[in-house]
Amino acid sequence: MEKRILVVDDEQSMLDFMETVLEDAGYEVLLADGADKALEIFFRQEVSLVFLDLRLFGVNGMELCRKMRQKKPLTILYAMTGWSGLFDIEECREAGFDDYFAKPLRLETIMKAVEGAFEKRARWLIKINLI
Repeated sequence: MEKRILVVDDEQSMLDFMETVLEDAGYEVLLADGADKALEIFFRQEVSLVFLDLRLFGVNGMELCRKMRQKKPLTILYAMTGWSGLFDIEECREAGFDDYFAKPLRLETIMKAVEGAFEKRARWLIKINLI
């Protein structure tokens, strides 16, 4: 099973942080600084987990999540935001996110979430006999 993670954020510092942390932990990391690039990567490559910023320049992360969820329902989708007052958990769940994280993200929280995502995905794939 591929352990490929897509991180979508329009802040370069967040992309750099997530890339360093996740690659150091042994994961393959793909980066997108906007919605168009994110969708191109997501539809072209097999991605197991997506960390998606809710406020991308010019795009609502909720809508991007809906598109991803519709196309690949077994991908784990995590919302990230520095604007937690603007987005509530119920709205994120309704859009299709599996979990929600407020920025700044803590290293321990990220790693626990990533490990849990890959464990969940492995259970799902075994259940439907894909691995």
